[in-house]
Amino acid sequence: MKIVSVVGTRPQLIKAAALQPALRARHADVFVDTGQHYDEAMAGSFFGELGLAAPDHALGVGSGSHAEQTGAMLRGLEPVLIAEAPDVVLVFGDTNSTLAGALVAAKLTIPVAHVEAGLRSFDRRMPEEVNRVVVDHLARWRFAPTPAAMRNLAAEGIVDGAELVGDLMQDIAARVAGEVRDPTILDQVAAGMRDDGESKGGDAHDLRPGGYCYATIHRAENREPDAIGRWVALLRAVARPDRPVVVALHPGTRVALERAAADVGPHVVLAGPLGFRSSLALQLHAAAVLTDSGGIQREAAWLGVPCLVLRTTTEWAEALADSAGRMVVVGLDATKAVAALDEVAPLAGAPAAARKRARELDLQPAGAAERIAAALDRAGVPA
Repeated sequence: MKIVSVVGTRPQLIKAAALQPALRARHADVFVDTGQHYDEAMAGSFFGELGLAAPDHALGVGSGSHAEQTGAMLRGLEPVLIAEAPDVVLVFGDTNSTLAGALVAAKLTIPVAHVEAGLRSFDRRMPEEVNRVVVDHLARWRFAPTPAAMRNLAAEGIVDGAELVGDLMQDIAARVAGEVRDPTILDQVAAGMRDDGESKGGDAHDLRPGGYCYATIHRAENREPDAIGRWVALLRAVARPDRPVVVALHPGTRVALERAAADVGPHVVLAGPLGFRSSLALQLHAAAVLTDSGGIQREAAWLGVPCLVLRTTTEWAEALADSAGRMVVVGLDATKAVAALDEVAPLAGAPAAARKRARELDLQPAGAAERIAAALDRAGVPA
């Protein structure tokens, strides 16, 4: 079967890196990068780090409003799909690249396969939620990562072509986890942060297990002035001289933060985007993670790291339910965040907990890559 895989963001590159070996062992895979995350820091380094093949087609779409970005992708993808004439278009997740790939394929009557189908936050104010719903209803095959995702599909009348496959992100996290267990990796990460020229604010020279918190903030709604004021206040409230907060900052968030002239205080380190291994290492050895990212929520859950979700809803219901209280949804409420952090990562016990967690880590792959490749193999060339 000939498949065109469409990606465009860091999380999609990670998923593609997990799936690509299994997919290419069975099928002809044409790899298309829309360029939604378009710079070396955000995406380029991931190709080498994760062993991902260079794209066969790179559209270089870049930034813009949702309409501008999606429209540019539609124009760029249509001639590619016409020329390649694939049997299936494979899309990942919930971004504008996901939506554009599914829309162009559907208009050209090419069957769509959706990886990470069925996820729902039940908040239509999120552009990602709109993308998820539309793509699931356009797709012919829906590869769900969790039982809850399967139930969500069934509740919307989607049963045919829905298959529980597990989570590709867990496959690649398991592949890398053994490389980040030794806490000496923190010295390498800190050195890289000092050398990248983007780190600002607090001191990242001395990262020790359980002696810092790790944060990521990237969603578009958190770049609005009011939201920036709230999460900056939250970070200032939880950061301490003896437990700084290290923030891996999306370029768009950095621009918004600088435009707002917001002061994060002396104990918050603003770093540039990090590679996958560095991000996983900082999570594993942290006292706790604070994030608005779905991917980081899942990784924190698999690693057993306490996690504060900087949103009011999450599409990862199982991660929340199965966390034994380690994952807490706090939104951008600083008071809730401080109380939750005191509960899930008390200052005195966090270093010992982090060392124990790393020492005992035994993360197993989900097997999602093989299940997806096999499912497409069973499907054969559509009639």
